[in-house]
Amino acid sequence: MADDNRDVYEALLAAHDAGASVALATIIQTQGSIPRHSGSKMLVYQDGHIVGTIGGGSMESRVIEEAIAAIADGEARIKTYNLNNPADGDPGICGGTARIYIEPLNTAPTLLVIGAGHVGKAVAELGKWMGYRVVVTDDRPGFASEANVSGMDVYVECAVEAVVEQVPITARTYVAAVTRGLPIDVNLIPALLATPSPYIGLIGSRRRWALTVAALKEKYGLTHDQLSRVRSPIGLELEAETPKEIALSILAEITMVRRGGTGTPMHWMGSADANAPVEYVGDEAK
Repeated sequence: MADDNRDVYEALLAAHDAGASVALATIIQTQGSIPRHSGSKMLVYQDGHIVGTIGGGSMESRVIEEAIAAIADGEARIKTYNLNNPADGDPGICGGTARIYIEPLNTAPTLLVIGAGHVGKAVAELGKWMGYRVVVTDDRPGFASEANVSGMDVYVECAVEAVVEQVPITARTYVAAVTRGLPIDVNLIPALLATPSPYIGLIGSRRRWALTVAALKEKYGLTHDQLSRVRSPIGLELEAETPKEIALSILAEITMVRRGGTGTPMHWMGSADANAPVEYVGDEAK
């Protein structure tokens, strides 16, 4: 590990542990006069702050912009910068050329489970098995703990309405609120709606959600469009009963949202040719 990149590597490890998405910019080739040598690295965060440097100035600013874009779209890229004539749009006058590899390092998406009772535990365990970074929260002593649900990434014991203050919620955070009732939900939902989470699911019956909607409109003046972001009852319709079955329906819906699916059945009652007969042998169609 090069000494001048040590801070970058340490920050990269810290970002990974925190579940933060970053991009690593590395000078892979230089020619002529360039402020930094090949191998120099800079870590870029989503908000644009950096650790390390690839030379400063206009070139570095452009790389930061590209890095933020790479974090957003998940695509690595190689950019070439000529530092010759600013009048031609070059980001400098050093006289050299630098090629820079910009690699987004998006961590696993986060599954935030609010409520660590029977269903919450099952959701957290299934989410962990599916590769999510799982954060478990609960306001009851001992529920959000290794002893209650083992092997999770983060445990947070706090009041439900304080979750958004304790847990960073980004566009890669999927929220499964498996709470205990309407009074908790009325305090929780407005805070969740203020986040960029792509999935906010709330457990409960249709009647419970209808009562929650009425209370939220009366207390906070929330609109139908705002409340339409909440998926309640949570999950896909599987006629699920047990905590594990309910967890399956919840993670199925989260997967659908994350991957852009429709939730419709995959099977098709027919063949590739609608006019061709289907011959069944055992359990398989030929």
